[in-house]
Amino acid sequence: MLLSVTNLTVCYGAITALHDVSVDIAPGEIVALIGANGAGKTTLLRTISGLLRPASGSVTWCPPTADSQNRTLEYFGATRELVGMRTDQIVQLGISHVPEGRQIFADLTVRDNLMLGAFVLHGRREIEQELQRCFALFPVLLERKHQRAGTLSGGEQQMLAMARALMGKPRLLLLDEPSLGLAPLVVRQIFQIIREINQRGATLFLVEQNAHMALTVAHRGYVLQSGRVILADSAANLLENPEVKRAYLGG
Repeated sequence: MLLSVTNLTVCYGAITALHDVSVDIAPGEIVALIGANGAGKTTLLRTISGLLRPASGSVTWCPPTADSQNRTLEYFGATRELVGMRTDQIVQLGISHVPEGRQIFADLTVRDNLMLGAFVLHGRREIEQELQRCFALFPVLLERKHQRAGTLSGGEQQMLAMARALMGKPRLLLLDEPSLGLAPLVVRQIFQIIREINQRGATLFLVEQNAHMALTVAHRGYVLQSGRVILADSAANLLENPEVKRAYLGG
């Protein structure tokens, strides 16, 4: 596994937001996490990123490596416990987080926002290469690169938030509600980009209230209810599950 969350419990004072949550994410997957507002989805992402400290449980990171024939192997010597690490250290390991609400720097240009995501890179050449990859994935950002980020449309701001996270060359991208507040046409565009990011080699953990879109693009999924994982299955099976249909898919 690339990331394993095991028996994670997170509290806000006397309120327990996550109860013994366990989630596994394998290299190359898109894993969706669906659930109602207040289920604990954002709390889980923030805990993985080191923004919250759990009361108990573990978050372990084991990135794959490759042998001399470029075959992907699990390198268990690289396993790291993320609980207790600073967020910047977690980013340097290869985990980037696109937060709910985008949280771009509105007064900075598009290019300056992207450069803030490049702090883990080394040298002007590597930074320029990643800039060009981001502009190829998000052509509208190239057109707007000298424009203040706060003047972008909602969809363009979401693309900027995703591109900023990708500037760090993550192995795992955490996406929190990427479709929030966007028009249906833009939502379809965002989810097509999510597929492209995955096809280019990144693993994604996707939190999304649009359960149908999330499960359509994902390989596997988890259902979180009141801070507990109540279902885990392939995305295809969850799409056909009567309970999921009734609660999250409008029928």
